[in-house]
Amino acid sequence: MIHDPHRTGRPPSGQARNDSEPVLDPRHDRIAKALARAGVGSRRDVEKLIAEGRVALNGQVLTTPAVKVEPGDILTVDGKVVNDAEPTRLFRYHKPVGLMTTHKDPKGRPTVFEALPPGLPRLISIGRLDINSEGLLLLTNDGGLARGLELPATGIQRRYRARAHGRITQERLDKLQAGVTVEGVRYGPIEAKLDKAKEGPQGSNLWITVTLAEGKNREVRRVLESLGLKVNRLIRLSYGPFALGTLEVGEIEEVGPRVIRELLTAHIEPENMPKGDRPQFQRALTPAPGRRQRSAPPVDGEAPARPARRPGAAGRPGQGRAAAGEAPTKKTYKAGWAKAKPKPTVHAAPSKKSGAPKRPSAAKPGPATLSAAKPGASRPAAPRSGASKSGTPRSAAPTSGAPRSGPSKSGAARSGPPKSGAPRSGAPRSGAPKKPRR
Repeated sequence: MIHDPHRTGRPPSGQARNDSEPVLDPRHDRIAKALARAGVGSRRDVEKLIAEGRVALNGQVLTTPAVKVEPGDILTVDGKVVNDAEPTRLFRYHKPVGLMTTHKDPKGRPTVFEALPPGLPRLISIGRLDINSEGLLLLTNDGGLARGLELPATGIQRRYRARAHGRITQERLDKLQAGVTVEGVRYGPIEAKLDKAKEGPQGSNLWITVTLAEGKNREVRRVLESLGLKVNRLIRLSYGPFALGTLEVGEIEEVGPRVIRELLTAHIEPENMPKGDRPQFQRALTPAPGRRQRSAPPVDGEAPARPARRPGAAGRPGQGRAAAGEAPTKKTYKAGWAKAKPKPTVHAAPSKKSGAPKRPSAAKPGPATLSAAKPGASRPAAPRSGASKSGTPRSAAPTSGAPRSGPSKSGAARSGPPKSGAPRSGAPRSGAPKKPRR
């Protein structure tokens, strides 16, 4: 019988045991896991470091990863002490199209983790999105949490919005609830809802909302292709209790510790549970690769996502220049263009505090004056008396003098002092007496 040192802690048969090396203890974590949680690298990277003799435990260089770490042990990598693992942290990221969900790509394509802003711990993804997919991607520094949320046995639902080319009916989509087998791979129950279809000369573009709980490799694309549909855009809207919401394309935001404690207690070890209420990292926008990104179309019952903007651009003209520190420039017109007419200057009226006398206004005629007026006769003006607001006495209008004659609009002759001092000539018009003004 061959013993597995990763399970029993004993060396294989025929090999002498080295008492100088630490013995595995099932109560503690392996050294690869401990260093991965501390942010040194992935477990595969840690195993390579150990094989190169760069990792030491309590001053002793390790030659095998089959070692477990106890509380109080000192781990060093290249002679530098490794700090204890951070509490669990979780981030929501709006992955754009054109990024690979991996730390290293053999073909040299841009990755999600290369596009993240500085100041973040070493993160791993919870599930994956292929290079042509976009939407919500959860990132965490806890490998145990990532594994717990990825397992199909957990039953966490993922919701997608797929745009596909072809023709389909809701009755055919309902058959996916019983599961389907595509090229020998069995996929579990899938709920698909036909949102809308746009007719075109070559067929139609369909928007379908897909909800599933497995998340196998390219599951949505392969299942819809088995129904004769060609998916040309795929957006993940939610992952479990976390939704894409109003995150812009390329934007990342940390989930608060209180939300983690309320929703993910079953998937996090007690010693890794975060404390406090506020996240350490604020929302940040990362530049999207090359192509122009589009925001996700709104779903019925949800608020539409904010449109994506170019880095440094602004919603109003001149805002981007102001943010960059440049002085705003005036708009220049081509030769021959008509310029706007200058606005007329409005003179402000004198204020009441200046003490200027108010312009005298004509006094309203009393009832006795109106009753004495007869058709064809002149009506004397009522005298004005009193003091102005500034305290100076007003000059009364003369009641005697040459009458001012002339036809009025109502047919009655007007009376009053002439402007030039000479009487006006003209015969009064005959007609009905003028009605009194109220």
